[in-house]
Amino acid sequence: MTIKTKRIYEPAADTDGYRILVDRLWPRGLTKEAAGIDRWMKEVAPSNELRTWFHAHMDEWDEFSARYRAELKDSDALTALRETVADHKVVTLLFAAKTEDRNQALVLKELLEKA
Repeated sequence: MTIKTKRIYEPAADTDGYRILVDRLWPRGLTKEAAGIDRWMKEVAPSNELRTWFHAHMDEWDEFSARYRAELKDSDALTALRETVADHKVVTLLFAAKTEDRNQALVLKELLEKA
Protein backbone atom coordinates (compact mmCIF):
# COMPACT_ATOMS: atom_id res chain seq x y z
CA MET A 1 0.00 0.00 0.00
CA THR A 2 1.16 3.52 -0.84
CA ILE A 3 0.05 6.57 1.13
CA LYS A 4 0.64 10.04 -0.29
CA THR A 5 -0.21 13.57 0.81
CA LYS A 6 -1.25 16.42 -1.45
CA ARG A 7 -2.81 19.87 -1.31
CA ILE A 8 -6.46 19.70 -2.32
CA TYR A 9 -5.90 22.67 -4.64
CA GLU A 10 -3.51 20.68 -6.84
CA PRO A 11 -5.19 18.94 -9.78
CA ALA A 12 -6.28 15.35 -9.26
CA ALA A 13 -4.10 12.76 -10.99
CA ASP A 14 -4.64 9.12 -11.90
CA THR A 15 -1.66 8.28 -9.69
CA ASP A 16 -3.49 9.65 -6.61
CA GLY A 17 -5.52 6.49 -6.21
CA TYR A 18 -8.29 6.84 -3.61
CA ARG A 19 -8.51 10.49 -2.54
CA ILE A 20 -9.47 11.30 1.06
CA LEU A 21 -9.92 14.85 2.33
CA VAL A 22 -8.74 14.98 5.96
CA ASP A 23 -9.72 18.58 6.82
CA ARG A 24 -12.50 19.49 9.26
CA LEU A 25 -13.61 22.44 7.11
CA TRP A 26 -14.36 22.39 3.40
CA PRO A 27 -11.56 24.13 1.43
CA ARG A 28 -12.38 27.70 0.45
CA GLY A 29 -13.29 28.41 -3.15
CA LEU A 30 -13.41 24.76 -4.19
CA THR A 31 -16.50 22.96 -5.43
CA LYS A 32 -17.03 19.31 -4.58
CA GLU A 33 -16.82 18.48 -8.27
CA ALA A 34 -13.50 20.30 -8.70
CA ALA A 35 -12.06 18.65 -5.57
CA GLY A 36 -12.35 15.19 -7.08
CA ILE A 37 -12.42 13.44 -3.72
CA ASP A 38 -13.61 9.92 -3.06
CA ARG A 39 -14.32 10.52 0.63
CA TRP A 40 -14.30 13.35 3.15
CA MET A 41 -13.25 12.16 6.60
CA LYS A 42 -13.54 15.35 8.64
CA GLU A 43 -13.83 13.39 11.90
CA VAL A 44 -10.14 12.43 11.69
CA ALA A 45 -9.02 16.05 11.36
CA PRO A 46 -7.69 18.02 14.35
CA SER A 47 -10.34 19.41 16.69
CA ASN A 48 -11.39 23.02 16.19
CA GLU A 49 -9.50 23.93 19.34
CA LEU A 50 -6.26 22.30 18.18
CA ARG A 51 -6.62 23.73 14.68
CA THR A 52 -7.05 27.25 16.13
CA TRP A 53 -4.10 26.74 18.48
CA PHE A 54 -1.86 25.58 15.62
CA HIS A 55 -2.71 28.59 13.43
CA ALA A 56 -1.46 30.80 16.27
CA HIS A 57 1.63 28.64 16.90
CA MET A 58 2.77 27.50 13.45
CA ASP A 59 6.38 27.30 14.63
CA GLU A 60 5.51 24.65 17.24
CA TRP A 61 5.18 21.67 14.91
CA ASP A 62 6.37 19.07 17.41
CA GLU A 63 3.84 20.25 20.00
CA PHE A 64 1.02 20.23 17.43
CA SER A 65 1.98 16.74 16.32
CA ALA A 66 2.02 15.47 19.92
CA ARG A 67 -1.35 17.07 20.72
CA TYR A 68 -2.90 15.73 17.52
CA ARG A 69 -1.61 12.21 18.19
CA ALA A 70 -3.12 12.44 21.68
CA GLU A 71 -6.48 13.39 20.15
CA LEU A 72 -6.27 10.44 17.77
CA LYS A 73 -5.30 7.86 20.41
CA ASP A 74 -8.05 5.21 20.56
CA SER A 75 -10.08 7.28 18.07
CA ASP A 76 -12.92 5.67 16.13
CA ALA A 77 -12.16 8.13 13.33
CA LEU A 78 -8.57 6.89 13.04
CA THR A 79 -9.81 3.30 13.05
CA ALA A 80 -12.23 4.15 10.23
CA LEU A 81 -9.40 5.80 8.28
CA ARG A 82 -7.19 2.74 8.75
CA GLU A 83 -9.98 0.49 7.48
CA THR A 84 -10.58 2.71 4.46
CA VAL A 85 -6.89 2.89 3.60
CA ALA A 86 -6.55 -0.90 3.89
CA ASP A 87 -9.12 -1.31 1.09
CA HIS A 88 -6.99 0.55 -1.47
CA LYS A 89 -3.58 0.06 -3.07
CA VAL A 90 -2.84 3.78 -3.35
CA VAL A 91 -4.36 6.48 -1.11
CA THR A 92 -3.77 10.23 -1.16
CA LEU A 93 -4.58 12.21 1.98
CA LEU A 94 -5.71 15.67 0.93
CA PHE A 95 -5.32 18.87 2.96
CA ALA A 96 -5.94 22.57 2.36
CA ALA A 97 -3.06 24.03 4.40
CA LYS A 98 -0.50 26.09 2.54
CA THR A 99 2.34 24.46 4.46
CA GLU A 100 3.15 21.20 2.76
CA ASP A 101 5.71 20.27 5.40
CA ARG A 102 3.49 20.97 8.45
CA ASN A 103 -0.08 19.70 8.25
CA GLN A 104 -2.30 17.02 9.74
CA ALA A 105 -2.07 14.78 6.66
CA LEU A 106 1.63 14.20 7.39
CA VAL A 107 0.85 13.08 10.95
CA LEU A 108 -1.87 10.76 9.67
CA LYS A 109 0.40 9.33 6.98
CA GLU A 110 3.05 8.50 9.58
CA LEU A 111 0.48 6.88 11.88
CA LEU A 112 -0.96 4.81 9.03
CA GLU A 113 2.43 3.64 7.83
CA LYS A 114 3.36 2.46 11.33
CA ALA A 115 0.20 0.40 11.67
